[in-house]
Order: sequence, then structure tokens, then C-alpha cells
Amino acid sequence: MATMPSHGLRHLSTTRPWLKTFRFTTSFASLASSFTEDSEQDESSSASSYFPKRGQTLELVCESLAFKGKGLCKVADTGFIVLCDRALPGERFIGRVTRKKGNYAVVTKVKTTSPHRDFVDAPCEYASYCGGCKTQNLSYEAQLRAKEYQVHDLMIHVGKFSQLELESISIMKPIVPCDIQFHYRNKMEFSFGSEKWLPRGSFVEKHEGNNNYALGLHAPGFFDKVLNVNKCLLQSESANMVLAAIQDCWRDADLGLSPYNVRSHIGFLKHLMLRTGRNLKTGLPELMVNFVTSSYKPELLKPLVERVSAIPEVVSVMNNVNTSVGNTSVGELEYTLYGKPNITETLRGLTFQISANSFFQTNTRQAEVLYRLIEECADLRGDGSEIVLDLFCGTGTIGLTLAQRVKHVYGYEVVAQAISDARLNAKLNDIHNATFVQGDLNKIDESFGNNFPRPDIVISDPNRPGMHMKLIKFLLKLKAPCIVYVSCNPATCARDLDYLCHGVPEKNIRGCYKLKSLQPVDMFPHTPHIECVCVLELCDNPS
Repeated sequence: MATMPSHGLRHLSTTRPWLKTFRFTTSFASLASSFTEDSEQDESSSASSYFPKRGQTLELVCESLAFKGKGLCKVADTGFIVLCDRALPGERFIGRVTRKKGNYAVVTKVKTTSPHRDFVDAPCEYASYCGGCKTQNLSYEAQLRAKEYQVHDLMIHVGKFSQLELESISIMKPIVPCDIQFHYRNKMEFSFGSEKWLPRGSFVEKHEGNNNYALGLHAPGFFDKVLNVNKCLLQSESANMVLAAIQDCWRDADLGLSPYNVRSHIGFLKHLMLRTGRNLKTGLPELMVNFVTSSYKPELLKPLVERVSAIPEVVSVMNNVNTSVGNTSVGELEYTLYGKPNITETLRGLTFQISANSFFQTNTRQAEVLYRLIEECADLRGDGSEIVLDLFCGTGTIGLTLAQRVKHVYGYEVVAQAISDARLNAKLNDIHNATFVQGDLNKIDESFGNNFPRPDIVISDPNRPGMHMKLIKFLLKLKAPCIVYVSCNPATCARDLDYLCHGVPEKNIRGCYKLKSLQPVDMFPHTPHIECVCVLELCDNPS
């Protein structure tokens, strides 16, 4: 029987009285259809016939954080729901209606009339404008409460689990916090821009020519505007040293460097990617610097390479060449300009090689917590007899951490490079009982499952859209004794759990699992992202 173990992880609390004191327990219900990828909008589901006009200003109070960290508010005396970016619980503000979205509207904050109840000063100077850390002004304890509530509410209104189920038999566990709230990211991607984006009302003087070039993060909602960033509090101190070194010299006209213009498609420098790993012998940080350019001109990059390679932590400088007009950071060709073509990191006692475009958990320290939790949720028998099916396996990190304790792991992933990395990581760690196969799990047919034995445990770690109905049907037919569902999107997670447990009556699909435990994990403080680990157990008499 797979149950959530008493793993001793530090939780926020063991009781959650705040769940009973929220004033708007049905607010998410009218928005639930908006949270999943395959839902339909229905204007008739609005709380009333009231619908604000575009451009109208409203006095609002933020009641909670909803999808993607947006503030959820209700228009006074109507119950009509509006969402506002950067509005936080308890904050009173004036908002202007910018969009109508079926059964709710979106507003832009004009001004705050009273700050939120858990206000703290954001340590980052860019927190008010950058799209990365939307909740730095919210105390961390309040961030955790908001994330836990969001998962709880989605499980009720989208997953169709009762509050009694979730609480009385302790299915839903308190959220696991992240011990480190800053400098936790091992990968950051910055963009070069031909013009600095300045926030509205900014008193910063606008420069001309090269001095107006930007290197930083895209302004929220704009693909062509870049907020210049000199330091990011989410990445390592070593990575910030590299960023500062590049910012200090790349605009020098004598170097002849130009940022790529995404509208005119002219320019050289597209992106700067910084990845932090660990030297296996010393345990000290090691950095990879990856310049993404529109063409291969190493002589132009030479001054930057010399500058960053002088920093002791830098062991690799790469150049990905992307000649397409798109804005992706993955190049068609890759060159090593300095040092080695990869860096290393350890996770759950295994060694992983990370190349410029490899997928690897972005928060290494919290990934240790997450993977330990997944392993304990799998509830392995300990005799090395289980077969594990690892769906959406990426570079094999989850499957490989389990491989030493099971008979065999079969991993499936659509990205060819990820499968190549998974096989390399298996070889690097002398693991011979793991098979990794490239395949699109959204396009499986009746033959899927013929190439591996019936698994004892299924690990499913899909991306944000969740699992395709074809895969849901396959799992219901497969009837593996245990499914460990790892989700980065609680909305689609709730939808998929509903299908697996309750079925889809209108499509004559019957569920055959029961939800045994649900564990939210905060992987990314100050952001709206939430990870969940769910344990599903096959019903006693599945039909």
C-alpha cells in the first residue's frame, strides 16, 4: 500500500485554520474552467449579469492569489471576479479594466490605496517591474499560505475532491517550504535588447546609442522590450559576478557588438545564459557562460570570453548559434570557446553532466527534497523487484535516482537531446537497468506498452499542460498499482487527478484510482510556481 511517508521534512505547519477563514470559498469555482488548457469559457457562469466596461476604473480589494500569481478580487455588491497582476492579499487599490475574459475580467493596477497585510520591503530593485519575482513584497510565510490554499481550492473545484476528503483523512499535506529563498536558481537566461525598457513614470534618463542597449529580462508581456538588469537575486553570487563583468564592457563601441533586434532581425547578440554547477572534487561552484548569437563570429566574442574566463568559477564558455528569426536560446550549432563543453552537478548521490541546453532541475537544493519525497512516495519494497515506468523522464534524473533500488526503469521523453543526456547520465553513474526511449506521449497509439512489462509504479512528471487524454486512457487501462504524479501546474494536475480517480462519465471513461496523498512543494520562492507530488493507489476492485 503506497502511503505518504513520515519523511521528517520541515513543513510550514501541521494545521491550517486559515483554510476555514477565507471569505471566498467559491471564488475559484467560477474561474476553475480558466485554469485548465482544454476548458471552455461560459459567460453565463458569471456571478451576476454585471460586467464592467473596458477602461472603467474600480475600487478593489485583493482577496487571494490565483492562477499565475494574479490577485483575485471581487467587485463590491456584485460578486463579479477580476484578476490583477501584482495585487496581493489584503491590498486595496484602484484598477482599470483592460480585458474581458468570458466569466471574469482583467484589470491593471493604477494605484494602491492601502498596502496588503503581509507587506515586506522587496530586497530587489527590479521587483516592481521584472516578471520573475511577483511576490517579493509578500512575506514568505504568506506566500506559502497562498500557494497551499490555491492547491487546496483547485483540488476541490477542478479535481472534484471534497474538503472532507482532503482534510479529515489528511490527504493533503502542509506545503514543504524552501529553506533558501534567494540565490537558489542554477540557471538564468538574459536577453540582449537594442533599447532599454523603462517603467512608466520612471525618472531614469534615457540614453542614446550603445548606452541605451539592454541586457536583462523581458518586460512582462513584451517580447521585444528588455529591462536592463545588473544583478539578479535568484542566481548565484558567482553568476552575478559574470553578469556584472559583461555589463561592464559589452556596450563599448570599439568592440563592435550589437544586440539582436527582434523586429528588424538585425544584430548579433541574442541571449546570455548562465548555469551554475559544482566541482565534484572541491564542492565549489563552477559556471558555464553561454552566448547565443545570430551567427558564428568568435572574433567578436573574444573580448567577452577573455573577461569572463578570468573569473575563477568560470570553467566553460559556449556559443550557441541560432540563425532563425525566432527568440529561442537553443542554437542549431554549438561551439566551445573556453574550457569544457559541460559542467557537473550531484543529486541524490548521482553525478549529472549538464550541457548548455540540457534540462536540469533549476533549484538543485530543493530538488534533493523533491526527489527524496518522490522516492519515499514510491514506497519501494526494498527487494529490487519493481518495474518503474518513468513518463516525461527528461534527462532521467528521477528514474536514475530510483534505478539502484528497482529491477528496471523505462523512461519516455519527446526531446531527443534529453534522451541522449539521460543515456549519458546512466553510463556516467554505471547504471545498466535503465532504458530511455524517445517518443511523444501526446501521440501514443494502441501499441504503446508493448515494449515494456507491466509496471509496478508509474512516475508521471508532465509539463504545464498536463497529460493528454490518450495517456490518461492508457494509464486507466494499464492499471499499475501505484502512480506518483509530479506536477508543476496544480490546475492541470487537479484535472488529471479527477480523470484518473473519478473518470469522465460523458466519455464513458471510468476512473480506477484513489488519491492517497498530495504534497505541495515550494520550489521557487517569490514566484507563483507550485510543485505537487501526488500518490494514486489502484482501487481494490477496479473494473
